[in-house]
Amino acid sequence: MEIVNLNLGEHSYAIHIGAGLLSDERLLNQEVTGASVFIVTSESIAPLYLAKLQAAFREHRVDTFVLPDGESQKNLSSYESIVGELLTKRHNRATTLIALGGGVIGDVTGYVAATYQRGVNFIQIPTTLLSQVDSSVGGKTAVNHPLGKNMVGAFYQPKAVYIDTDTLQTLPDRELSSGLAEVIKHGVLADGEYFSSIEQEMTALRSLQPESMARTIRRSCEIKASIVAQDEKETGVRALLNLGHTFGHAIEHLMGYGAWLHGEAVGTGLVMAADLSSRLGRITQSDAKRIKNVVASAGLPTCPPLTLSVDDFIESMQVDKKTTDDGLRFILINDIGVADLVTDVDEAKLRETLLARESLAEN
Repeated sequence: MEIVNLNLGEHSYAIHIGAGLLSDERLLNQEVTGASVFIVTSESIAPLYLAKLQAAFREHRVDTFVLPDGESQKNLSSYESIVGELLTKRHNRATTLIALGGGVIGDVTGYVAATYQRGVNFIQIPTTLLSQVDSSVGGKTAVNHPLGKNMVGAFYQPKAVYIDTDTLQTLPDRELSSGLAEVIKHGVLADGEYFSSIEQEMTALRSLQPESMARTIRRSCEIKASIVAQDEKETGVRALLNLGHTFGHAIEHLMGYGAWLHGEAVGTGLVMAADLSSRLGRITQSDAKRIKNVVASAGLPTCPPLTLSVDDFIESMQVDKKTTDDGLRFILINDIGVADLVTDVDEAKLRETLLARESLAEN
């Protein structure tokens, strides 16, 4: 087992990474201080891992809540249903909530934990690559609104994150590719050498080669933990983690939540951000092509749906959380491994990128 520490003063916690962690009862119980545990999971994950987790907490009272699968469940209705179950079962402030599943489960459970009786402890046990390298780390919790993604939420840190790499063995190929989008993002924005290693090891990563996967998860967690430690509430440098998301969130919103996986939208968003960065003279066309090629090699789309109009894209972006009083904010690329927050993007260049979608799909 390896440990990555996220240093946030009194809100600091450890990210534990290793095989077989769901069988380590001592470890799983370290951060449970009350008599009750409430596990939230999904229909696809429950048959695989719920019984094992319930057994690990057999010294506690354990209740569970199982959500249907999919991004469409990340909403206020799910939030309300979970809170209702907590109240019905008379859970109090000493209860520990546990998120067992992917990003949707982690985000919804985290938001419930942040608000139930003004805040209770929770633990993240992410079971998808995307949630392991990104959404389970850093304390962003939220649900979607019909007008925008992650519009209702809170910054609320877990007590611990337990990443059992064995859970990736049951991950569908499409979900694995989705997680690789966030891995690629970390290399593009913060570590050029890491990006090169991702290029070289993509075949090993897609075949779940244990050493490559463990090394990759650890490095992505290190990058995210370092950035979050500098800026917990996303007032500055943490916004860099949204590289590709301004475009990606627009795709998710316009297509309907769940039509595209989050990582698929982010992967395409990375390609579009690289294209815009190239048009603005920030990176070379060669570097933009490198980014597109590695996204494609991960099994991800590189072009948004051609049915989405340029005006629809821009209108959706204007509802995004990253919009400020100064207008749209973009994370653009200055070099592979260096990104920057930009608020004065030339709209004509942005429209060029949005109009060039067919070329983004070409090899």
